[in-house]
Amino acid sequence: MTAPIDRVRAICLALPEAEEKPFGGHVAPSFRVRDKLFVMTSEDGTSLTCKAAPGVQQSLVEGQPHRFFVPPYVGHRGWIGARLDVDQDWDEMAELIEDSYRRTAPKRLSALIDRG
Repeated sequence: MTAPIDRVRAICLALPEAEEKPFGGHVAPSFRVRDKLFVMTSEDGTSLTCKAAPGVQQSLVEGQPHRFFVPPYVGHRGWIGARLDVDQDWDEMAELIEDSYRRTAPKRLSALIDRG
């Protein structure tokens, strides 16, 4: 069985020019494109945060509070917190991560995903 952080890493690093680079003084994996964050993980490996479209955070948190939460510091900007210490729908997680990437990456890089 693959550890959740390994799944997150595989999803993130499959995206064009994505790289793993810690955030600030933290040692937890964070993922960037062109040095801009699109996914951060918690120090204890039990959660991740990523950007989301307007309204997505509220919908996920209200509908599935056992899986999603409003993260501190970036939650007011619409970022979603996802728990990695519960059963997750990894197809849905991949979609959320890809959406966060698209909201961060230049359009030219985002277009590469569509071309496959």
